Amino acid sequence: MGRFDGLPIRDELKSFEPYGAPQLDVPVLLNVNENPYPASEETVADIAAAVAVAARGMNRYPDREFMDLRADLAAYLARESGAQLAPEQIWAANGSNEVMLHILQAFGGPGRTALSFAPTYSMYPEYARDTNTAWVAGRRAEDFTLDPSKALAAISRHHPSVVLLASPNNPTGTALPIEVVEAIAARTAALGSVLLVDEAYAEFRRAGTPSAVSLLPSYPNLAVARTMSKAFAMAGGRVGYLAASKQFVDALRIVRLPYHLSAVTQAVARAALRHSDELLGRVEQLRVERDETVDWLRAQGLRAVDSDANFVLFGTFADRHAVWQTLLDDGVLIRETGPDGWLRVSIGTGEEMAAFRASLERILKTDIGRLT
Repeated sequence: MGRFDGLPIRDELKSFEPYGAPQLDVPVLLNVNENPYPASEETVADIAAAVAVAARGMNRYPDREFMDLRADLAAYLARESGAQLAPEQIWAANGSNEVMLHILQAFGGPGRTALSFAPTYSMYPEYARDTNTAWVAGRRAEDFTLDPSKALAAISRHHPSVVLLASPNNPTGTALPIEVVEAIAARTAALGSVLLVDEAYAEFRRAGTPSAVSLLPSYPNLAVARTMSKAFAMAGGRVGYLAASKQFVDALRIVRLPYHLSAVTQAVARAALRHSDELLGRVEQLRVERDETVDWLRAQGLRAVDSDANFVLFGTFADRHAVWQTLLDDGVLIRETGPDGWLRVSIGTGEEMAAFRASLERILKTDIGRLT
């Protein structure tokens, strides 16, 4: 019998498995791009106190427009990227995943197309599938950069209603030059399409790499998504958000579920933002560890992609699954993702990265670590 016998599941969903990275109990977790450093006890206490206040009013529905949180996020972006945004230009949801699903719900749908450029975040085609939006994937170059002329040609050819660009890109860590983003923003605006720049890892970008929020005043069809899951060390809080024009945000307000952001989530996010300096305090350390990891991997004879995120894509292995499994057998969990032959390691603590290097160094001396 099939898994869904007797259930009228949509035909296009029958062959799929639920999304998810492995969640295994091993000593070294380096597979889902989390910040490895937890909040201080002072921050934990402030978050707990904020949740206690919210709990006293849990008999009432939460503020469905969450204007205080939106104002706090606008203030944060002003400090982080120099963007001067009104609270009405900010939207938030349960992780940037839900934010992006809102975009596909509002601007995608039957008879419409979403477009991105592979390799990129594996959830994008799932957002399209879940909203009955056609999916088209162009290709990045061999070095995982994006050729602007080919990107513009693909957009003109397919006329998508939604273009999704990750910068820094997942799983490659590659940031897009702002000139490329602006060229695509202009082309999508001319076609009546929307552009979402997914900056989930923006806080880890190298010095001098601008954020696409700088383009918002010129392009009302542009949205820039962020998350508190990565640099903010708030993966368990499930808070993502975007910045866009007021009319863009108003479109998302139509499709969101009522009261989609709980009072507890709002309280946790606002408390975390009050401690942003502390929570982001390890970002520079993680950047240094990332760049040292790239250098170390290359010194072992491996290919490693320059990264503006908190992870590194490396390879290329004749049997990447065997390498992944052997690392796991050593208690080190990384991610088997991206193009064939490549693996991705999140940047952890110094001790975690030492364990990763020691295990991989042993593997590279065996036939399992054979390169292509």
